[in-house]
Amino acid sequence: MNKYEILLYWSQEDEAFIAEVPELPGCMADGETYQAALHNVEIIIAEWIETAKALGREIPKPKGKLVFNHATMRSSLQTV
Repeated sequence: MNKYEILLYWSQEDEAFIAEVPELPGCMADGETYQAALHNVEIIIAEWIETAKALGREIPKPKGKLVFNHATMRSSLQTV
């Protein structure tokens, strides 16, 4: 079961819904519908983790929404 935060939004440029997993660098998928993007990113998460294991790379533990957003907000505020 996936416990990673997923950001899901409409991209006018791509004319598709985009699902991103911020805690897994480069992990994202798209879809014609909200549900399709979510389904596709679940597959990509599994593939991302499988590839990381095969390469002997560390797999980040899910931190959850509040921890990730707090770190992002803090970083953004420091650059202002």
